[in-house]
Amino acid sequence: MDIQPFEIFVPDFALSRLQEKLSLTELPDELDCAEWSMGVPLSEMRRLISYWRDGFDWRKQEREINEMPQFRTAIQVDGFEELKIHFVHQKSGVVGAIPLLFCHGWPGSFLEVKKLLPLLGAGDGKGSVAFHIVAPSLPNYGFSEGTKKKGFGLKQYAETCHKLMQKLGYQQYVTQAGDWGFLITRIIGLLYPTHCKASHLNAPEGGPPSLLTHPLLALQHLLTPYTAHERAGLDQSISRRKHESAYETQQQTKPQTLAYALADSPSGLLAWIYEKLHDWVDEYPWTDDEILTWVSIYWHSTAGAAASLRIYYESVHSDPSGVHYDRALEYIPFVKYAVAHFPRDLPALPSSWAAALGNVVYQSRNPRGGHFAALEHPEVLARDLQAFLGRGGRAYGCVDGLDGYGGVGGR
Repeated sequence: MDIQPFEIFVPDFALSRLQEKLSLTELPDELDCAEWSMGVPLSEMRRLISYWRDGFDWRKQEREINEMPQFRTAIQVDGFEELKIHFVHQKSGVVGAIPLLFCHGWPGSFLEVKKLLPLLGAGDGKGSVAFHIVAPSLPNYGFSEGTKKKGFGLKQYAETCHKLMQKLGYQQYVTQAGDWGFLITRIIGLLYPTHCKASHLNAPEGGPPSLLTHPLLALQHLLTPYTAHERAGLDQSISRRKHESAYETQQQTKPQTLAYALADSPSGLLAWIYEKLHDWVDEYPWTDDEILTWVSIYWHSTAGAAASLRIYYESVHSDPSGVHYDRALEYIPFVKYAVAHFPRDLPALPSSWAAALGNVVYQSRNPRGGHFAALEHPEVLARDLQAFLGRGGRAYGCVDGLDGYGGVGGR
């Protein structure tokens, strides 16, 4: 299958069926004064379900999404069926623009790249780096197809994204990612280090450096006290792991059981995702249209909302290739890394922990922000990418022949 232009179009009968299901929603009661302590409040669900059924204009959102240049193409993953992969591809007009793979996670989508497109594509040939931006819907997400075979883990997600970049003619590239994208691009760096030259990460995961594997970092870690911001972030991460990780355990262990509810009930899907959108940001002013557009992408997705859960299971179960979830958290050489820290992210790691991920040459610690960095603070990601990959940055010229300014880089 050649690379073909793509526009999202949800059939009318699917929209009518959604309205019918929403009209039949039966809501539970709730305890007095529970508010957000036990999950999404009943008043929030009533408002959003009513608006989704009677006021939300999917066609308007669809038109706005379709303003982004979108495509589909077939990618053959070793040992699996050929999958049609949907992606945004904004090419810069700057000669020498750097190819950048943007990789989303759960419960995000390709839509997260939207605010970055105007910030990264143009450049100015002088102080601002330009990028060709590729933002796929991961397999099992959005408008990409999903696999029907068990065993599609991090290695296969990485292979899909890498092969897409190769098919587009980008032999070398850089990445920006968080959440599952963090893990997938880490595995890309492990498996394809001659192609993936640099990675900018938000939502980093990991542990403290050990004396066995990182003696100098470990010594620095032991001798240098955490800053107040790092301590607060670490305490928050521990609390969240203890009190707010049940969703992850469910999706890692029995995703199929949860799948029946998410596939059949739009209100159930809304509650499952909206809780995370609310809890994982730093006072981001969500509009109802934004919330319902995010959830609608899951409801109308090609593989179905339930398919997006399977990465949790597959990533932590046995993988004959040896590319396990834990490997993505260990030191990965060759690739240059930049890490952005946000105080309301999950987790929020100390800088010394992030430094143990690999050749980390740039870190930014930002005063505001949560888990969805490209949505909440796209200007911060754009700033970091400029500082990391632009002139004077520690990863400048890492892509052979392309420096992002219209000239020739490489070193």
